[in-house]
Amino acid sequence: MKIIGIGILAMGILLASPLASSDWTPAKRLTWTAGGSVYPAVAVDSTNTIHVVWENNSSSNYELYYKRSTDGGTTWSPAKRLTWTAGQSICPAVAVDSTNTIHVVWEDSTPGSQKPYHKKSTDGGMTWSAARRLLWNTSWSEDFAMAIDSSDKIHLAWDDDSAGNFEVYYRRSTDGGDTWSKAQRLTCTSSDSGGPSIATDSDNVVHVVWLYFVPENYFSFELFYRRSEDGGTTWSAARRLTWTQGFSLYPSMATDPSHTVHVFWQDSRPDNYEVFYKRSLDGGRTWTLARNLTKNSGNSERPVVAIDSGGTIHVAWNDDTPHNAEISYLKSEDGGMAWSTAQRLTWTPSRSFSQKMAIDSSSVIHIVWEELGDIYYISGR
Repeated sequence: MKIIGIGILAMGILLASPLASSDWTPAKRLTWTAGGSVYPAVAVDSTNTIHVVWENNSSSNYELYYKRSTDGGTTWSPAKRLTWTAGQSICPAVAVDSTNTIHVVWEDSTPGSQKPYHKKSTDGGMTWSAARRLLWNTSWSEDFAMAIDSSDKIHLAWDDDSAGNFEVYYRRSTDGGDTWSKAQRLTCTSSDSGGPSIATDSDNVVHVVWLYFVPENYFSFELFYRRSEDGGTTWSAARRLTWTQGFSLYPSMATDPSHTVHVFWQDSRPDNYEVFYKRSLDGGRTWTLARNLTKNSGNSERPVVAIDSGGTIHVAWNDDTPHNAEISYLKSEDGGMAWSTAQRLTWTPSRSFSQKMAIDSSSVIHIVWEELGDIYYISGR
């Protein structure tokens, strides 16, 4: 259930930018391509190797590409093409398990309708398995979100219109993606549900948050949540997290070492989009009130969250308060009670957006985004 499509690419060059603070590296361009390189995803393994996947349409359609850095983002491998399909290979998600196997899931329209595919690399991105199609129905499946728990189970959530409207579904793999459980339907609604975010905690509780189109409430989107305490076999009742008369969109969720669940999203309640936040201290059973973290004159959109091993919460989003969309960042070192002042990380002549974030074992933050049809990277603390 795509809410906002891929942005229109523009022509231009990235200007040299001042650093947001001395703790951030200068922005590094990762792609130089004839077509558009968009929708990046990033993950870091236990050796602190950074893995980036994105889609590019230099050929006649969008295909997936990959590169890595083994020295903290200083140098990068050549781009490696991961897909060769007749349709569009788009919207990748990437995650790494405890054996440093890299897993990539994406949407592919080769069957004629959008379907999920999976491939993996067991040697740090040097070689890759064949692509594996995960669904064989004739419906449209999209918005795939992936999480890997401490026992290396892969958890996948997405939305699908096989019920006549979009609903949220879930399945898992216990053998590294070789076989998958039967798809479970997590929502049964009269309107569309989609755009899920998924996370697991150290007890392997699975948490899913998604948005639901509420036609009786001024055509708004609201956030709902479910959890599974048995690794995805059974699920709690759905819990509503927002009550607005606008649009609560693009949820991003993570858990910290104390099992607190943190959810961020963009919300139109103040007449422009702001980044809102709430948390659950009891594993998703009860939730705090929503809190506006940005309070800007412009739009603050598409927050992404990552939490380091010490429990510090890191959030990045794109913000057009400075006139065009730029990447901004803030953090909380006390579990979400107090937040740092927002930092602007990019100064560019055009939009910087589609940001994704990962954190390595040294608590270094790695952020990728798209700008003028290419992928860029920055790191900091």
